[in-house]
Amino acid sequence: MATLSVRMDDEVKNAFDAFCESVGLTPSAAVNLFAKMTLRENRIPFDIKGSSDPYWNKSNLAYLRKSVAEIEAGHYQAHDLIEDD
Repeated sequence: MATLSVRMDDEVKNAFDAFCESVGLTPSAAVNLFAKMTLRENRIPFDIKGSSDPYWNKSNLAYLRKSVAEIEAGHYQAHDLIEDD
């Protein structure tokens, strides 16, 4: 067996350790699962995105810019806020 050393922030390591424990894995087993899935799929086994917040994706930003431009041009209709009970 080989040993792999990984550097990470203490906060990330502590959170990762806690997560692994909560799902019944050791951190070593979780990293091994990641490595095996990467090799099996020949890719990182999850999507890597620039932001973890889907609000900031390209299509939503384009829609927001368009909406702001319409408001600035005076093309909008004010509505009352309807609260869900």
